[in-house]
Amino acid sequence: MPIRDIDLVPMIDLTIDGADEVDQYLNGIKGGGAAFLMEKIVARYSRRVIWIIDEQKLHSKLGQFPLPVEVVAFGSGKLIAELKERHLHPKLRLDNHQQPLVTDLGHYIVDLDLEQIDQPFELGRFLDGQIGIVEHGLFLNVADQVIIGQDEGYRIMNNLQKEM
Repeated sequence: MPIRDIDLVPMIDLTIDGADEVDQYLNGIKGGGAAFLMEKIVARYSRRVIWIIDEQKLHSKLGQFPLPVEVVAFGSGKLIAELKERHLHPKLRLDNHQQPLVTDLGHYIVDLDLEQIDQPFELGRFLDGQIGIVEHGLFLNVADQVIIGQDEGYRIMNNLQKEM
């Protein structure tokens, strides 16, 4: 299989990936591996996106998995304080040496421990508007299909809001 730079292809036919958490509407949280900015770019330029998860990652609402937010290092302490004031429970993600984890693109990750996200689209818009936030791990209306592994095989959920 040839590997190409994303900028050298007009569109990706199919992206198959995992997710850290998925709700009943096929919205997801990704970013446990700290590469969600690149994953979101790939998904944006994919004709079709399929996630494969196990049934423990499917919930009625998002938020049990901490929501990662990729932030620029400069001013990150100020941004974390602001997110704390908004009761978003931010925590700077650290590496094995207890230093800020640095993504492949040179940013920090701040995890928001929200427990339950009642309005993911509103939260996404709020995070999109914050200076210093590069991207967040909410993948809203991105997946066309989710395949859920279960003890007795699998089941498939299709995103009815997107054309198949």
